[in-house]
Amino acid sequence: MTGLDTPTLTFRQILMYGVLVIGLVVLLGYLVFQARFLLQGPRITLVNEPASVQNERRVTIAGYARNITKITINDRPMFTDRAGYFSEALVLENGYTIATIAATDRYGRETQVVRPFVYTPLSINPQ
Repeated sequence: MTGLDTPTLTFRQILMYGVLVIGLVVLLGYLVFQARFLLQGPRITLVNEPASVQNERRVTIAGYARNITKITINDRPMFTDRAGYFSEALVLENGYTIATIAATDRYGRETQVVRPFVYTPLSINPQ
């Protein structure tokens, strides 16, 4: 035997290091996957949007909000369920009305969805 013997790894040590490396890669991948919510910021998605021109004074605005801590419609607070679903009635003024849905996340980032509506009441004597 010479003084230049190199240490050898046993099969058990190779297996242990391999499992450790795979575990760390999976953990890192999971952390990056979950961090996407922090990177995206707040999101608002409207469903079944009402038409811009309305003959009814009341419209319902509904949708989903993700990654939020606060959501408002025209500076009035709204609430979501556990899945992030919201539904809010909006009373239209005669003529032009703007609905502004704003959401904020825990880092202060904000997003808005703006929808204009025109209310034209049905005439009493349609022709």
